[in-house]
Amino acid sequence: MIVKTNEELEALKEIGKICGTIRDEMIKVTKPGVTTKELDELAGKLFEDYGAISGPKGEYDFPGFTCISVNDEVAHGIPSNRVIQEGDLVNIDVSGSKNGYFADTGLSFVVGEGEPVLYRICEVAEKAFEAGLAKIKVGARLNTIGKAVYQTARANGFTVIKNLTGHGVGRALHEAPNHILNYYYPMDKEVLQEGMVIAFEPFISTGAEEIYQKNDGWTFATEDKSFVAQMEHTIIVTKDGPVIITK
Repeated sequence: MIVKTNEELEALKEIGKICGTIRDEMIKVTKPGVTTKELDELAGKLFEDYGAISGPKGEYDFPGFTCISVNDEVAHGIPSNRVIQEGDLVNIDVSGSKNGYFADTGLSFVVGEGEPVLYRICEVAEKAFEAGLAKIKVGARLNTIGKAVYQTARANGFTVIKNLTGHGVGRALHEAPNHILNYYYPMDKEVLQEGMVIAFEPFISTGAEEIYQKNDGWTFATEDKSFVAQMEHTIIVTKDGPVIITK
């Protein structure tokens, strides 16, 4: 989507704030002993309270209002009776729509006291996000974002998931540009346009560079049990720099 009017901008900011708030409320109550289903039910209530619609449920009939992935699960984890444990690496991904406008956000974090490497990949996911964010400028090539993400991961002893990418968002949950890679692809010559709306999401991995889909038809995980941390925000490209609407 290319934002062209102030009405569009305000509508995007509204759904961005809703998704960011739901994400933060879910993180706040993620403690040892809670189930991922209980977390998702909270999200469902908040979507209703805000007059918004869950992205995965509304668009893809996903079996949950949000995606909650734990440990070697990377994305699209299905909420269930799984009990969160001390030291788990959890990813909460919230997307939704209101009045036909969409936003998408996600964050990985460690519950309580966990292994040092888990905190480290979460920190590097944030560093990679900031490095990519600095490349988001009108007229810049899309592939400079992935280059910054990959370089940040490698400089800190990690790598990236190459078959999960960011994407355009705005009037649909997934739209052009179809891919915002987390590594440098020289053949990608697309440039960032003023008003473009994107979901930028680095995936930082302790080893694996690809994920596979589990038999449930939704959940993405790593074959070798590598841990992966993600940070995702919906961003509007403007002449004054990137505007994050899901903070």
